[in-house]
Amino acid sequence: MYKFEKKDKQGVLKINISKEDWEKAVENAYEENKGKFNIQGFRKGKAPRKVIEQNYGDTIFFDDAFDHAISSEYSKFLSENTNIIPVSQPSVEENTFTADKGLEVVLKFDLLPDFKLPELSGLKAKKKKVEVTDEQVEAELQSERETHARFVEEDKIAENGDYVTIDFTGYIDDVKFEGGEAQNYRLELGSHTFIEGFEDQIVGMKKGEEKDVKVTFPENYHAENLKGKPALFKVTLNKVEKKELPEIDDKFVSDTTEFESLKEYKNSIKENLEKIAEEHAERDYEVALLDEIAEKSNIDVPSSMVEHEVEHIIEDFKHRLSHQGMDINNYLEYVGKDLETFKEERKNDAEKNIKTRLVLQKLISENNITVTSEELDKSIGDYAERYQMTVEDFKKAMSPDDYAYFENNAIMTKVLDFIKSKNK
Repeated sequence: MYKFEKKDKQGVLKINISKEDWEKAVENAYEENKGKFNIQGFRKGKAPRKVIEQNYGDTIFFDDAFDHAISSEYSKFLSENTNIIPVSQPSVEENTFTADKGLEVVLKFDLLPDFKLPELSGLKAKKKKVEVTDEQVEAELQSERETHARFVEEDKIAENGDYVTIDFTGYIDDVKFEGGEAQNYRLELGSHTFIEGFEDQIVGMKKGEEKDVKVTFPENYHAENLKGKPALFKVTLNKVEKKELPEIDDKFVSDTTEFESLKEYKNSIKENLEKIAEEHAERDYEVALLDEIAEKSNIDVPSSMVEHEVEHIIEDFKHRLSHQGMDINNYLEYVGKDLETFKEERKNDAEKNIKTRLVLQKLISENNITVTSEELDKSIGDYAERYQMTVEDFKKAMSPDDYAYFENNAIMTKVLDFIKSKNK
């Protein structure tokens, strides 16, 4: 038997297990666990319950009996009350056993927040106007120019503005330190890429020359073990080079692109930048709409949901770090933070993620938004086209997770289109 009531954001479930049902639960626990006990005079698994209890205590089977009995009643409660959605594991608040009433247990758990969506029309969020300037086009041209730069070795003394290729090994108190060694490292003198003072001491060196470079790591350096430490680098200069950039003209364009003139190329760059800017503006507009809806919905998110989402964010971050050859401890040392501080800083993002998901779920549910097979095929087709594949061939290579991904994308598109249609 159970009795449920809602208090604020929590559910309170009172479960009563009769004396008879409790005895059955203990007996079942005995049957499941008796094979674990070795009792002198009995083959393993054959000792009577009373004998085991005499040897190990009357309550030896209570924990398992309790877990099974309460778990069974809790599952029954959820199956009979599908409108009640817990978002945390239940905690035992009270636990009482009496001869006349049996076992009485009070469970508490956080509930999925209940809220109402605001009026979807007339939202304040607006899409930003897209504008690409001549300066942005020129910046893209310069970036392209940099990719076609060439380095020309010169027989000269290194000076600021030169690119030098060096070998170096770093020492602190005559001991090498991790990350302080490299071979054939190209460095632009005057770029302030290295520790202050390092590049200045390379100026004046010649090819083949060796030198001891003395520097001091800054007090705010990212690696804790190096902060404020004096260091010595043994440096060998292998090469001095000048960087030569090509002229951006019609010849450069015809030699390196599919266009024949600089004017055509600039127009293409501008069109591409406008397309990218338009896509970003559209995404920003959609995010702003969802944020506004979530804010107006006044969703009170339980702390347990936030904590769970933070853990998910951390795990995802660890996974991405692993692809870069790092782990979370290396990263935290680099940024000078501990894990608890890092988690605390993620809480706002976690709460925002949850609110956005809840809003989307309610929008989908209340407006009966679904995806047809034709709409799903279109979503898949747009992606398959990038790989020059037919929808049918692409589908054959898809996993169930891939289908879920495309279905989710298609639904998201419909939800966002639905919101935008209310705010034209």
